[in-house]
Amino acid sequence: MNFLNLIEQKRDGSELSPEAIAEAMAAFSTGAIPDYQMAAFLMAVNFQGMSVKETHALTLAMRDSGEVLQFPKDDRPIVDKHSTGGVGDKVSLVLAPLLACLGYRVPMISGRGLGITGGTLDKLESIPGFNTQLTAEQIVSQVQEIGVAMGGQTAEIAPADKRLYALRDVTGTVPSIPLITASILSKKLAENLNALVMDVKFGAAAFMTDVGQARALAQSIVSLAGECGVKTTALLTGMDAPLGRAAGNWLEVQEAVACLEGNGPEDLEKLVIACATHLPGGDAEHAREELASGRPRAKFDELLAAQGADLDEFTAKLKKDSIALVVKEFVSPIGGFVRQCDARIIGELVRDLGGGRLNQDSVIQPEVGADQLCRHGSAVRAGEVLGRVHAMTEEGAATAFGRLSEAIEISTDPPELPVLVADVVE
Repeated sequence: MNFLNLIEQKRDGSELSPEAIAEAMAAFSTGAIPDYQMAAFLMAVNFQGMSVKETHALTLAMRDSGEVLQFPKDDRPIVDKHSTGGVGDKVSLVLAPLLACLGYRVPMISGRGLGITGGTLDKLESIPGFNTQLTAEQIVSQVQEIGVAMGGQTAEIAPADKRLYALRDVTGTVPSIPLITASILSKKLAENLNALVMDVKFGAAAFMTDVGQARALAQSIVSLAGECGVKTTALLTGMDAPLGRAAGNWLEVQEAVACLEGNGPEDLEKLVIACATHLPGGDAEHAREELASGRPRAKFDELLAAQGADLDEFTAKLKKDSIALVVKEFVSPIGGFVRQCDARIIGELVRDLGGGRLNQDSVIQPEVGADQLCRHGSAVRAGEVLGRVHAMTEEGAATAFGRLSEAIEISTDPPELPVLVADVVE
């Protein structure tokens, strides 16, 4: 095909036909279109946008680049959750085993970090031995047996999205509503879901900077998913401050386990319960009771064991305060109230320490990040720890420490507290 012609058409604002989009995605999946041409196309889409018809065609073409999971008939609904990406967002690690315990089937196909936002796969791969590369057959078998599987796109499942996802991350084309919509739904439609709950972030560290943009993205996803037969609800949640008190792959796994054990941050637990509640048949009280029962914690271990994790090594690693080589505390110079803990700066700090990607070849350092982060609005005393930096070198720790001091602001008066869930789009 003449892909250059499609690049030029989109550059000039023309609407592409569904047939042309399908042909382009098929060619890209087989390597017939080079990355540099696809990067140019993505930039054109980023600037010119896509119509609803084009976005629908792109989503289905990306879905159809691989297999669609086929599950046997079962009374348990097939559901999933997806976040548009946030700093400290480890909801999936807690929610997936909880939903399995609540009687759902959860074939969670996740992604890696984009920009400064953490990816579920990167977090899972910080667990010793955990295998995220499951075949379609393995996902179906495991979900039928234990209720949950967590993996990434493979050559079988939405392979076009896997390649596009990596390109968007390093070409500045992440914050595009059509591209985000198609990326998310191509994976979710490949799971053959009955229902989906979306967590659409807005704020300083989100791809959508304000609630209006987040609502537009949520409406795009909810509408297109509904057209494809998947009942979808979207929660609009703030991302001016990190979710929970830890950011960084392994540190977030630790915090997710703490939440499963009843010791997690309040905002994390609230968002987990909200996601569970907005699935068909969801009930907040039942979800809270199940989370507190200990069964989801045991289900998490069952999930890890099913996907090759070394549970003894995992348990030993959890007991360590830090696995980074350098840990540095930032303490408050004065007493007062936390007016700001800027999630964007925290996300940049984690990425620059090696916890995120600057290019496609970046190697993730799972040990690095920040924890014990102060919460927005909390009262603090002079000398109290406002956050810790985990780094692999003294130089990296010193730089990150400086960024942490930029991220946190103390005021004499208590600030207004943000709402965790600003709106729901159905």
